[in-house]
Amino acid sequence: MSGLTRFLGDSPIRVFLKLIVVSFLVGIVMSAFGWSPFDVLYGIRDFFVDLWNMGFRAVDRFLGYFLLGAAIVIPAFLILRLFSYRR
Repeated sequence: MSGLTRFLGDSPIRVFLKLIVVSFLVGIVMSAFGWSPFDVLYGIRDFFVDLWNMGFRAVDRFLGYFLLGAAIVIPAFLILRLFSYRR
């Protein structure tokens, strides 16, 4: 297995095609919600500005976001790893 294939986890062409499909699906979802890439960037910027302005209350908000995301991401990761372990 070449270094690039090992780094990407699959052949470069397959990774490229997967990224195209996922990008298309994310674009559909963002369009359905009326979001633009700038909305995402402004949201990130506003989060850090709020973090600076609110102090420790923002840290609590960050931890809430983190735990909310982790409640979905960690089980999904474990399920995906279990399915890939069987192969």
